[in-house]
Amino acid sequence: MPNPVPTEPSHRLEDRRFLTGRGRYTDDGRQAGELHARFVRTDHAHAEIVGIEVEEARGMPGIVGIWTGEDLRRDGLGPMPCSVVAATEGPIVIPPHHALAVDRVRYVGEPVAMVVAESVAAAADAAEAVLLEYADLPLVADTQAAEAEAAPQIWDQAPGNCAYRFSKGNPEAVRKAMAHAAHVVELDLDNQRVSAFPIEPRAALASYDGDRGQFSLELTGQGLHGILGDLAGPVFGLPADRFRLFAHDVGGGFGLKNFLFAEWVAVLWAARSVGRPVRWLAETGEELAAAVHGRAVRSTARLALDAAGAFLALDVDMVADMGAYLSSGGPNAATNAASTAMGGVYRIPAIHMRSRGVFTNTAPVDAYRGAGKPEANFVIERLIDAAARRCGFDPVDLRRRNVVDTFPYPKALGAVLDCGRFRANLEEAVTLADRAAFEARRADTAKAGKLRGLGIACFLESSRGAPQEEVEIRFVGDGCIEIATGTESNGQGHETVFTRLAAERLGLPTETFRFVQADTTATRRGFGHGGARSMHMGAGTMILAIDAVLEKARPLAARLLQAEPDDLSFGGGRFTADGDRSVSLADVAAAARSADASPETADKGLDSAIFRQAAPFTFPGGCHIAEVEIDPETGTVALLRYIAVDDYGRIIDQQLTEGQLHGGVVQGIGQALGEQIVYEPASGQLLSGSLMDYYLPRCVDLPAFEVKFSGDATEANPLGVKGVGQAGCIAAPPAVINAVVDALSPLGIDHIQMPATPERIWRAIVEAG
Repeated sequence: MPNPVPTEPSHRLEDRRFLTGRGRYTDDGRQAGELHARFVRTDHAHAEIVGIEVEEARGMPGIVGIWTGEDLRRDGLGPMPCSVVAATEGPIVIPPHHALAVDRVRYVGEPVAMVVAESVAAAADAAEAVLLEYADLPLVADTQAAEAEAAPQIWDQAPGNCAYRFSKGNPEAVRKAMAHAAHVVELDLDNQRVSAFPIEPRAALASYDGDRGQFSLELTGQGLHGILGDLAGPVFGLPADRFRLFAHDVGGGFGLKNFLFAEWVAVLWAARSVGRPVRWLAETGEELAAAVHGRAVRSTARLALDAAGAFLALDVDMVADMGAYLSSGGPNAATNAASTAMGGVYRIPAIHMRSRGVFTNTAPVDAYRGAGKPEANFVIERLIDAAARRCGFDPVDLRRRNVVDTFPYPKALGAVLDCGRFRANLEEAVTLADRAAFEARRADTAKAGKLRGLGIACFLESSRGAPQEEVEIRFVGDGCIEIATGTESNGQGHETVFTRLAAERLGLPTETFRFVQADTTATRRGFGHGGARSMHMGAGTMILAIDAVLEKARPLAARLLQAEPDDLSFGGGRFTADGDRSVSLADVAAAARSADASPETADKGLDSAIFRQAAPFTFPGGCHIAEVEIDPETGTVALLRYIAVDDYGRIIDQQLTEGQLHGGVVQGIGQALGEQIVYEPASGQLLSGSLMDYYLPRCVDLPAFEVKFSGDATEANPLGVKGVGQAGCIAAPPAVINAVVDALSPLGIDHIQMPATPERIWRAIVEAG
C-alpha cells in the first residue's frame, strides 16, 4: 500500500550554521605556518616532456619548493589505481597514472609540476615562470578518432586504444527476436561529456606529523574510506592507519568527489617533504579541465517489436570515453551500473548490451550523478518514442502496453524488481499533464509562429551503490549518543534525517545525538555517498544498529528493574516494567560500563556497530513529462511545464526529497539543453574551459516543478525507502529531448542529439527545409 507522506515542513539542523555563516568548508580553516600549492598544467594534449626548467621560478620570492613527477617517483610514490571491478572480456587495461606527469602528457590540464609557496600569489607567479619543453605527438580527442584504423596509440598496452570490453545478456535470443520482429527501430545516441561542477570546488589541506609519522588530509570528499584505500597502500606504500582523511561541510559532489585526485597525493607528499601544512584550492578552469568529467557514452541501440507493439528484444552497443587514464571507478558506469537499469521499467524478454572503454587524449571520465543509469534509461526512452513515431503507435499506449506491473519481476540482465508503481505513475503523470488538451495548446502556439512539444519518459533507478555499509551507535561520556555512519553528506541533509530517525526510534530529544561522518579515524569503515544510497544503506543500517543497542540493553534493564526481559516495554527513552517502574536508557548505558553491574558489557557498554553486507538494490521509478515551446527563427527552447510522478518508497522527509529531485531534474535539463565539455578535434584543446563557454542552467530557464510522490515501501531495508538523489538526472534528459523532438515532428524531424542547443535545433530546422 502507498505510504502516507508527512506534510509538515522539515527544519534542517544544518541550516542554522549555514545561514549564519558558521558552515565549515575545507578552504575556511587555517593552520599555523601553512603553505599554498599551485599546479603547473600542460597545454598540450599529447606530447613527450623534453625538459622542465624550474631554477628561475625556484629563486622567486616566497617559493619553498617546486617538484615534478620524477621527484615523486624517485621518492617511491606509485601511480593512482583504478579500483573498479567489472566482469570484462579479458583484463581491464590500467595504465600508470602518476600524480604529476612522468615522461609524457596525455591531456590538456594534466599536472606536470607543483609549486609550494608562502602565499597564493607567490605560487601563481612562480608557476608562470616554470618553463616546459615538449615534443608533440599525434592525438585523438574523441572515441571515433581513437577507434579509427591506424589511429595514434595513447598506450602501448592498449591496442586500438581499447581499455576493456564488456558484454552481458543473451545475444542469440536477441538475434532471433530481431530476425522475426515486425518492427526494428535503431538510433545512434550521444550522452555527451559533461562536468559535475559542484558549487564548492575541490580543495585540500594536508599536514604531516613527523614525530608520529602520521598524515592528515582535510578535503572536499564524499567517499573518504574509499579514497584512503586508493591512496595509502597503492600510492604511498603505507598502511591506512598512517593517514587521517576528514571533511567538514561539503558543497556538493554529484559523484565527482568520490575519487582519488592527483592533487590529494601531491599536497600530502609536499607536506611531508617540507614539514609544514600545504593548502590547495582549485580554480574554475582547473575544475573544468582537470577534474573528472561525466557521461561521454555513444550508443547504437535497436528495439524489436511485434505487430501489436510488444517489445521483443533490445540490443545496445556502448562506447565509453575513458579519457587518457582510468579514474578510480571509470569503467563502472558503462558496464555494471548501466546493466542494472538497461531496458528501464519495461518487459523486454531478451536484452544484450556490449560496452567498450576507449582511451582518448582528454581528461579522465568517471561517475556523475546516476553513473550508467541515465545512459541506460536514455537509450530505451528515446527508442520508444522513435518506435511510436516511425511505426504508428501512440507513445503513451506503447509504454502502457509494455510496462512492468507484476512483482517480483526478473529483468533480462538479472535485476529483480521487487515492487513499484510504474503503470500508475504513467497514468497519473499523463493526467496531470492534461495530455488530452495538448493538441489544442499546440495549435494555439502554432498561430504565434512557435512549435510546441510534449515529451514523456519513464525511468528506473537501481539505487544502492556499494552493497555494504557500517553504522555505529556510541554512548559517550558527555551524555550524547553518537551516530557514526560510513555514508557522507555533501548537502543532502543527512544530519537532520539520521538524527530525527534515531530520536524517533529511541524516544529521545534530537539534542541527545551527535552526528559523526566523513572522518576515517572517527568511523571504522564506510562507503560514502553515491548511487542514491544514504537512506537505504546508511539510515537503514542505523536502524539495525539502534535495534542492536536495545537488544543489548533489555536484559540489563530487566536486571536493574528486577523483572523479566520479555516483560519490559520501551518508549520515550525508558524501559518500563509493571507500568510504573522504569529506568532510562542513559542509566542502562552507564550501568553497562560497570564491571560490577554488567561484566559482560563493561568493555563496550551498549555501543553497537552493524556492518551490513550483500544488501539488495532498491528500484525507484516514475514518469516525467516536459512541455516545451521552440522559436523556429532562433532554435531557442522554452521549458513551459515539468511534471514528475515518482515512487521513492516511504518518504521520510517530504521537503528534502523534493530538494533532491529538483536538483537532479535541473542537472538533467542542463544536459539535455546545453551542457557539454568540448575539445577541439585537431589540437585536443579544451574549448569549454570557463563558464563563459560551459552552459549551466539558471533559475530563469526553469518552470515551477509539479511533483507528486506516491510510492510502495520496499522490504530491501528497515525503513522501506528507495533512493531519490539520482532520479531527476535520469528522467529529465529523455523527457526534455522527447519534447523537443515532438515539437519538431511537424517538420519531419524525429531525432536530435543532446545537447539540444539553439544552434543545433536551428540547423535541424533549416536542413528539414
